[in-house]
Amino acid sequence: MANPDAAPLCLMQVHAHPDDEASKGAGTTARYAAEGVRNVLVCCTGGEAGDVLNPAVEHPGSPEALHEMRMAELARSAEVLGYAAVHLLGYHDSGMPDTEHNARPDNFANAPLDEAVGRLVRIIRAERPQVIVTYREDRSFYPHPDHIRVHEVSVPAFELAGDPEAYPDAGEPWQPLKLYYVSWSIARVRALHEAYLARGEESPYESWFERGFATDRTDDFTTLIDVGDFLHKRREALLAHRSQVDPNGFWMRLPDEVVRQVFPWEEYVLARSLVDPCTPEGEYEDDLFAGIRTAECAGDRR
Repeated sequence: MANPDAAPLCLMQVHAHPDDEASKGAGTTARYAAEGVRNVLVCCTGGEAGDVLNPAVEHPGSPEALHEMRMAELARSAEVLGYAAVHLLGYHDSGMPDTEHNARPDNFANAPLDEAVGRLVRIIRAERPQVIVTYREDRSFYPHPDHIRVHEVSVPAFELAGDPEAYPDAGEPWQPLKLYYVSWSIARVRALHEAYLARGEESPYESWFERGFATDRTDDFTTLIDVGDFLHKRREALLAHRSQVDPNGFWMRLPDEVVRQVFPWEEYVLARSLVDPCTPEGEYEDDLFAGIRTAECAGDRR
């Protein structure tokens, strides 16, 4: 098995739909791209079940045409953020429960788990990331079948990519060293919510609190990545998804300089690590590669 300690740094993020890469971990992607880290995106579905949410954009007329539109938007967003490679896992968008899309046998949620894990293992072995970012399991606040499936597929793929007996036809085994969950903290949502109110704006996060965002979870994050210098890249990537993001909508009305002042971080939970901890207990990590490239913590792995 190849040695991940000796390889160039590579970060892989696994997302459910086109536009998820722009709303979760986007500043982190841009920051690491600027540092010369190889960024790899795995998009599990084609976004065919999504609606056109920007009133200035007409629906292209069919799920197939919407898929093409969303693929073009994804390509532009990935370019903005600095992804070196984009891999499609190849599944149809599952939609929400009890919808026509959700009943399709070719959607992500209905795919055989072993098959989907194998597809991701093949990509991991080809790209050789030391760090993988995926989703935590969320069956309460936003239980989208595709987001749940991302979690169900990514966790075993992280473990099995390095197992020479698993998926022997999927390439040379490669064991990633760290697995993270990306999410939004209560602290971030409250900070942005209060920033909207302070400006006399209606807060789009009010509905989050009404739906129980702050009551069904705890802030168990282990890692804060400062993306203050890359908020413009996050905004540009979101706006690349024209069918999904209204540039005049509530989500875009908070200027980046305000966001930088109130909450310039993206938050992660370290779910699995095969390296020695590099951060004192009780403190946040500030680098997804902590313990991998820091000589004083883990030997010279650069």
